[in-house]
Amino acid sequence: MQFKKSFSLTFLTALFSTHLMAAQSPENVQVYTYDSFSADWGAGPKVKALFEQAHPQCQVNYVPFDSTGVMFNRIRLEGKKSKADIVLGLDQTMLDEARKTQLFAENNVPTEQLSLPVKWQDKVFLPYDFGAYAFVYHKEKLPNPPKSLKELVYNQQLRVIYQDPRTSGVGRGLVILMNEVYGDDVGAAWKKLASHTVTVGKGWSETYGAFLKGEADLVFSYNTSPLYHLLNDKDANYAATDFAEGQVLQIETAARMANHPNACADAFMQFLISPQAQSQISQKNVMFAVIDEKIEPHFDALKQAQQSKTTLGSGVNAEQLKQWTNTWQASLTQ
Repeated sequence: MQFKKSFSLTFLTALFSTHLMAAQSPENVQVYTYDSFSADWGAGPKVKALFEQAHPQCQVNYVPFDSTGVMFNRIRLEGKKSKADIVLGLDQTMLDEARKTQLFAENNVPTEQLSLPVKWQDKVFLPYDFGAYAFVYHKEKLPNPPKSLKELVYNQQLRVIYQDPRTSGVGRGLVILMNEVYGDDVGAAWKKLASHTVTVGKGWSETYGAFLKGEADLVFSYNTSPLYHLLNDKDANYAATDFAEGQVLQIETAARMANHPNACADAFMQFLISPQAQSQISQKNVMFAVIDEKIEPHFDALKQAQQSKTTLGSGVNAEQLKQWTNTWQASLTQ
C-alpha cells in the first residue's frame, strides 16, 4: 500500500512537472528574412529582444537568406509545408507574385496609424519601413552631381554601379525609374548607361562595398544611405541625388503564412509597427519609420521632405516588371 502511494505521488509529481515545463516553454516564431536584418548589427536582434521582453511566452527565431529573391524562391518551393510563420522583407515589387501563391493570410493589424507617402490598404502585407531609391556619391569626389536621371545616363564621364533586377529589389527600383522616365525609349537609355557602368552586382551589399572602395562615382542605393555615414561614421561627405523627374519608393513588408495558427506570430506582426520596434528598424535599417513617430532629427527631417516629392511607379505590376527586366537584359546583349 505504501509502495502504491509512493508510486502515485512520484507519478503525479512527474506529470505536474512535465505540464509545468510545457506551460513555461515559449512559443516559437519562425521568421524568414534577409541576412542584413538578422545580422548582429542589424535591426533584427534588438527587435527580437524588445519583443521577447514584452512577450516572455514567445521566442523569435530568424532564418536568414542572402536576398529577398532567394527567400521568396524558398517560400514558393516549400509551399504549404514551409515552417515559416512570418516572411519579412518582401517589397512592393514582389507583392503581386506573392499574392498569387496564396501562401499568405490577412494579418489583422490595424493600418490607420501608418504614415507613408502613398495610401496603404493591403490587409495581407504589412509595411515596416520605407525609403526612396537614389544614387549616392561622395561630395568631394563628385562636386557637380547629376540633377536628373537623363543627365546621369548621358554623362559618359560618370562611373556607375547598380544591381541586377533579377536578384535585387534595389535593382528592380532602377528598372522602374528608368521605364517611368524613358518609356518606349528605355532600351536606348539602358545602352547609354551600360557604356559607363562599371559593374552590375548581385545585391546591394556587394555594389555599395565596391562604391566605398572607390570603384565608381555613383552607386544606386537609397536617399537615406548618407545618414548612415553621418550618424555612424560622423562623415558628412556622402549625399544622394534628388532627381527632377521624381522618385521610386521601396516599401518593405512582413506577412503571415496561411494555416499557421500562432498567437506569438500575430503579436510580433503588431509589434513591428510599435514605436519601440520602429525606432530600431528605422535607424538600424537606415530607412524611414512607417508610423508618425519622432525617431531621430535627421531621419525625421528627411522623411518630412519626402512627402512633397513626386512618386513614380506606385502602380507597377508583376507582369510589367517582368517585361521591363527582359528589356533591360536584352539591351545589354544587343
